[in-house]
Amino acid sequence: MTSQNRNPEYISNNDIEILRELACQVSEVSNLSIHSRTISEWKRNNDLKQGRPMVWITEIPWHEIERCGEITYNCKSDFARNIEIDLKRLLYVWNYARTDIIIEPVYRLSVLINDTGFGISPRQEYASDGVGIISRHFVPEIKDLNDIEKIKFPEVSVDWEMSEKRKKILQEIFGKYLQVELYGVGSIWFAPWDFLVMLAGVEETLFSLAARPDFAHALIGRLTEAWLHRLEQYEKLKLLSSNNGNFRIGSGGFGYTSDLPEISTSTMGISPRLQWGFSTSQIFSEVSPAMHKEFALNYEKKWLEKFGLTYYGCCEPLHNKIHILEEISNLRKISISPRADVKIAAEKIRDKYVISYKPNPAIFAIEAWDNDFVKRELKKVIEIVKENGCIVEVIMKDISTIKHQSERLKQWTQIAMEVVHQFD
Repeated sequence: MTSQNRNPEYISNNDIEILRELACQVSEVSNLSIHSRTISEWKRNNDLKQGRPMVWITEIPWHEIERCGEITYNCKSDFARNIEIDLKRLLYVWNYARTDIIIEPVYRLSVLINDTGFGISPRQEYASDGVGIISRHFVPEIKDLNDIEKIKFPEVSVDWEMSEKRKKILQEIFGKYLQVELYGVGSIWFAPWDFLVMLAGVEETLFSLAARPDFAHALIGRLTEAWLHRLEQYEKLKLLSSNNGNFRIGSGGFGYTSDLPEISTSTMGISPRLQWGFSTSQIFSEVSPAMHKEFALNYEKKWLEKFGLTYYGCCEPLHNKIHILEEISNLRKISISPRADVKIAAEKIRDKYVISYKPNPAIFAIEAWDNDFVKRELKKVIEIVKENGCIVEVIMKDISTIKHQSERLKQWTQIAMEVVHQFD
């Protein structure tokens, strides 16, 4: 658990009691012996050793669950309310949508970091009510080479005093139930092209790859250097923390591995070479492997080479690009999205990398839920990847709706765990 809460306000006795009771519940769950076994299984999978696929469900449409009244939040102060949300959602997943998750007797408060950003923000128009997954149109802010200079190098600073103050307040609240730790910067979402298309326009950016390659190279080159500048500051300010543990890596599962040092998560100031890194170019879904390499991968490798192990991809289909991804020397996991051909990917990947398989979340939006259909579809994919000797994690994500039927989450997780255990 990692909190992004800002300044603590006055916290009422009622808020304290709510948080303390939730901490007690989390503590009780964290003492269960199943967690050590689950950690061993994640470690085995991430170390490229054969066994059953691991499963995780995330990016749940909480707004639907909250609208149905299955979760309510009662804390009054923003500081307490945000922590209440963290703990209640964690317990909800454990109780009603349990997969291979680990619950620790720890609550992590993010260090308060001030960041000037890249000096430019997307100009966007919304096409929905702003609840859940939303549709947006981006108005280009960068149109030519001169505009690229609008991208600035971010400057980073830390409010250590307030960070420690928040930690002490929460220690007093949680008492014996949960250990409170300050946590720095762990897993970093490095997706430069996802940001650039917001600044330069989706169609305009893709067109530039063929019609204005100098512009495209200058665009990605500038943002890559800006990101590397930020990473250097993280390291200089001793902000980097280990993500070898109960932390999401990229768009996949958890980061437990024997191939990175085990470092206490309360330790800050490590090198990125002791962390997992990540990158993706989702907008390059329909771009050829050659163009993907030229305009994305060659720049992403400058980032990825800073880390010990890396994860690549998210929603883009990568089955026909495995050969270029093999150029990433420290690659360990590859995302195989619902749009990818699993059979082709499995035949190419085999046991060289972890296949981070993403089932299609549209299954939650069907009118009539069918357990047998859900089971058949998942089992069919798992059989394909295991026939090819692959190491697999099953990550259900991007769930935009469950049709206001929360039992679908429970049913899917039960089916998924049943299917993968057939491959023990």
